[in-house]
Amino acid sequence: MGMTMSQKLLAQKAGLDSVRAGQLIMANVDLVLGNDITAPVAIKEFDKFGKKDVFNKDKIALVPDHFAPNKDIKAAEQCNCMRQFARKNDITNYFEVGQMGVEHALLPEQGLVTAGDLIIGADSHTCTYGALGAFSTGVGSTDMACGMATGQAWFKIPTAIKFNLFGEFNKNVGGKDLILHIIGMIGVDGALYQSMEFAGPGVKNLTIDDRFTVANMAIEAGGKNGIFPVDEITLEYLKDHGAKEPTIYEADSDAEYEKVYDIDLSQIKSTVSFPHLPENAKTFDEFGEIEIHQVVIGSCTNGRLSDLRKAAKILKGHKISNKVRCIVLPATQQIWKDAMHEGLFDIFIDSGCAVSTPTCGPCLGGHMGILAEGERAVSTTNRNFVGRMGHVKSEVYLAGPEVAAASAITGFITDPNTIKEN
Repeated sequence: MGMTMSQKLLAQKAGLDSVRAGQLIMANVDLVLGNDITAPVAIKEFDKFGKKDVFNKDKIALVPDHFAPNKDIKAAEQCNCMRQFARKNDITNYFEVGQMGVEHALLPEQGLVTAGDLIIGADSHTCTYGALGAFSTGVGSTDMACGMATGQAWFKIPTAIKFNLFGEFNKNVGGKDLILHIIGMIGVDGALYQSMEFAGPGVKNLTIDDRFTVANMAIEAGGKNGIFPVDEITLEYLKDHGAKEPTIYEADSDAEYEKVYDIDLSQIKSTVSFPHLPENAKTFDEFGEIEIHQVVIGSCTNGRLSDLRKAAKILKGHKISNKVRCIVLPATQQIWKDAMHEGLFDIFIDSGCAVSTPTCGPCLGGHMGILAEGERAVSTTNRNFVGRMGHVKSEVYLAGPEVAAASAITGFITDPNTIKEN
């Protein structure tokens, strides 16, 4: 029996000719990632190993993005722990405030990820890098510590689900709508410890940012990873960002999949995931008027330049509702600067939005947009669990940047196709 794309990559990293689903392996990793919440725990575990040095100072990335700029004393101590470890070990890819961005947007932008890489990160949305043909997955802080010490990690070879894409999106529909549709279709445990592998002629109609968004939320379906084939769009992105030479893996024609789904992109509609699970996906023909109080546009899911452009296109010439706070969070400093020079900030600020420095901030209920009791938010982030963005009696509705922007204008969850473009 042949191997899937993920299985081939894992076999190579383990030095094996082949692997089978369920097999346990030790594999060499290309990058180990941590942030200001998870890395301090890993650093404490690393110290227990009695090792003086990390396995490779160039293959570790540390990004203070969750509570940075520091929101309080505890956050400052967390970040300082990581900062001191980075200095002690001369970590090449430590990103201080002023250089940092939301980690899963920052690393590809910096050329630290390429096709064929094996990446572990002490953050569940590390699966984002599958958009570039890498096998990337979230791990616990103890596994991160082991990775920093040895350059290796253990894996159970996952089975796979294939999503065969064809057609192309309609207006104001994109990668966020696709992945919310998929999670709504299979459930939050529908791909539990499985590779979500995307294929088919429709892949070419997804931008690289669409792919980042889809791969980012594979974990919300329980997936071990999400991964896209490497094509000209991938290779152009890697070249433009100075990534190292890619290694391209392709699934065998006789690879085995647990399930295969055919998805016509032209049938995907603007989609919103209702509280309190991403699987509660609905389209606008399935619900009525829902008043909101906050909109968040940003995060590792939808904080890239293309997302800001989509939101600005909807907001241009409009004012946000006087009942709504709209917070815009460019995902990296480069995205921030590009958006400023394009005039997107003028659109956001003229419409009544607040524009912030890059941070994960409100996504995890950290800072920069906490919800009070009874408040509702439309957010381009990736999770809407109970209390995710603040009070346990607040609500988060997940959507793409177009829906978020349209909702900010009206004060209700709104179909972007109903907003007149100026």
